[in-house]
Amino acid sequence: MNRNRRNIREDRIADFPNRSDERCPLMDFIRRCLPDAPRNDIKKWLRYGHVAVEGAVTTAFDAPVPPGQKVTINFTRPIPVFKHPRIQLVYEDDDVLVINKGYGLLSVAAAGKKRDENAYDIMRDYVKRVDPRNKLWVVHRLDRHTTGLMMFAKSERANDVLRHNWNNIILERLYVAVLEGELEQDKGFVKSRLTENSQFVVYSTDVPGEGRLAVTHYEVIGRGNGYTLANFSLDTGRKNQIRVHASEMGHPIAGDRKYGAQTSPIHRLALHARTLRFAHPVTKKDMNFQTPVPREFAGVIRGRKKSL
Repeated sequence: MNRNRRNIREDRIADFPNRSDERCPLMDFIRRCLPDAPRNDIKKWLRYGHVAVEGAVTTAFDAPVPPGQKVTINFTRPIPVFKHPRIQLVYEDDDVLVINKGYGLLSVAAAGKKRDENAYDIMRDYVKRVDPRNKLWVVHRLDRHTTGLMMFAKSERANDVLRHNWNNIILERLYVAVLEGELEQDKGFVKSRLTENSQFVVYSTDVPGEGRLAVTHYEVIGRGNGYTLANFSLDTGRKNQIRVHASEMGHPIAGDRKYGAQTSPIHRLALHARTLRFAHPVTKKDMNFQTPVPREFAGVIRGRKKSL
């Protein structure tokens, strides 16, 4: 065991920010940063995936390095490229990481679940493979059966800003869902105080002093075949908020047996986080990530429904 540990080579990783006012081809930029490095070594680093621009591994010698962007070189081994069957890496920089989470995947670990069964541990392992110095923080969560966009903090500074100023940082969170039945109104909102019982079922309460305020806005995209396709946006981010409010409107989300659904046309909860727009916690830049309405969602309003 100790003998194997001695044989492991430590990663030698260096970052090179482009501090000039001009973009530069990647090969030229590396030669400028490392004037004593043999040209053949630089070619090998590029060819075999040792080089990343703003966290994205590239083998292109002429890839542009814009002003302010950072080139990372791992002199020891290739930089890992993220691949996972239930997670798509959408965006990554030094401070934040955005993913498209798949169905049935926990956001964070739960009691009795393996580490590879939650998005946080999967992404933490990835960032540490890229660079052992990297860390990761959870800043918000999606329900296990909700798919879509989810963000993590990669720097302590970003985590502090997001944790203490979340409502001002988040500019838009838009979800899309398939509802049972056809909503009468094209748009509207639901406002209530949500609480949770001992069976972990969230519900609205009128009892004074109980629950937390939740406000959900909806807008219909389309109707058909006894279903409604609708966008949802949140003024608050409570557990199961959209699912509870949809059910209490008399139109539960298709596939949501927990909150009263009778059908499951796509054999899963038909809820997807499609838009995540926020002010970057460090640069203040407007970051806007969007995914299309899942194909199977749109197909429901013209397809045939199946019972649970």
